[in-house]
Amino acid sequence: MRLKYLALAAGAAAMMAGSLVTVPASAQDKIYIPLLTYRTGPFAGSGTVIADGLHDYFTLLNERDGGIGGVKLEVEECETGYNAQKGVECYEKTKGKGAIVYNPYSTGITLQLIPKAPVDKIPVLSMGYGLSATAVGEKFPWTFNAPATYWSQMSAIIKYIDTQGGVKGKKIGFIYLDVGYGREPIPILEELSKEMGFSVLKVPVGVKEMQNQSSHWLQVRKERPDWMIMWGWGAMNPTAIKEAVKIRYPMDKFIGVWWSGGNVDVRPAGKTAKGYLSANFHGTGANFPAIQDILKHVVDKGLSQAKRETVGDNFYNRGVMNAVVTAEAIRTAQKLTGKKVINGEDMRKGLENLDITAERLKEIGFDGFTNPIKVTCKDHAGAHAIYIQQWDGESWSKVSDWIEPMRDRVRPKLEAAANAYVKDKPGWQTQSCS
Repeated sequence: MRLKYLALAAGAAAMMAGSLVTVPASAQDKIYIPLLTYRTGPFAGSGTVIADGLHDYFTLLNERDGGIGGVKLEVEECETGYNAQKGVECYEKTKGKGAIVYNPYSTGITLQLIPKAPVDKIPVLSMGYGLSATAVGEKFPWTFNAPATYWSQMSAIIKYIDTQGGVKGKKIGFIYLDVGYGREPIPILEELSKEMGFSVLKVPVGVKEMQNQSSHWLQVRKERPDWMIMWGWGAMNPTAIKEAVKIRYPMDKFIGVWWSGGNVDVRPAGKTAKGYLSANFHGTGANFPAIQDILKHVVDKGLSQAKRETVGDNFYNRGVMNAVVTAEAIRTAQKLTGKKVINGEDMRKGLENLDITAERLKEIGFDGFTNPIKVTCKDHAGAHAIYIQQWDGESWSKVSDWIEPMRDRVRPKLEAAANAYVKDKPGWQTQSCS
């Protein structure tokens, strides 16, 4: 009986120890950051690398700097599988632990969290994705999508294509994941086609069709568009690139959204993907001081789930950049409020007053990594410039200058979309921006 009792006690102790690992420390000495990630399912190839980058930069700040402003970060991942319902479940499960911000990493999840943010007073940072209209800060005080919206990015891609022989009279194919994410840029694409005189061939790809796109590319071969733009994610991307190779579509006329430009997207096609293009807004590779610090303080100490060879991959760096934006907003909030341990309301102020200058980027080890980022009350995205990168068979190379989006065309459309979103929502929280 005594042995049985000791065994039961040991088991109970082990269970308690395990539970303590996942419970965030008290709000007096930790800043709690939940990460809605997906390391399983058809989007895991892309999601895992991003999750590693996010996790590793926060870990670096803890290991090297002792946190932010002398306060350690408590980071907890919650697996969503890129599923909106699971994403909401993760949100409800973690919001009461002192969460200061949510990075959904899914437009579908973001759309579900937008109305929850002002109620729970926890901002949503959908960095370069989500609902484009949330760039209008007056109508969406609690949602941020810096450094640029999908609409801005689409305008910059069209602008790039226009420099490569013009778009007037051309046919531009648009192959996209047929979910909220993939459909998000269609309004601006259609408007630009009317204004600039090109036609659009839309090729939707269902989630269940992501790895079976032969019929889609047969349509492309039949219609022979002058350019193809891809708004894909996860398993859709490498499949599309391999199918494009099969029909001998010219890779240098095939350009992806910045979520279709990961190393995981082109490596399966190997040398045959050479020439493929995608948009980007940050650097690739590990030759940045901060990335080297991650290798030294995190990866080489066994504190990361990432393989050493994936550190510096495009999507790994995307996760790092997301963590940088989050961390710098925390620092801004601490300065504005005078508080070391901030809450969601403080974080909203930090995001809305975010100003990452070139000098600051150099100071934190990211000189030349990205353009300065500035967010204002009116503009929660910033409409920052992007560039085009090209796969050379082994790595990505920058093949364009920084391209400014068509702000004069895009901003009025964003404001109209924001007004339409809140029009049928009585009591929707807005704000005045001077």
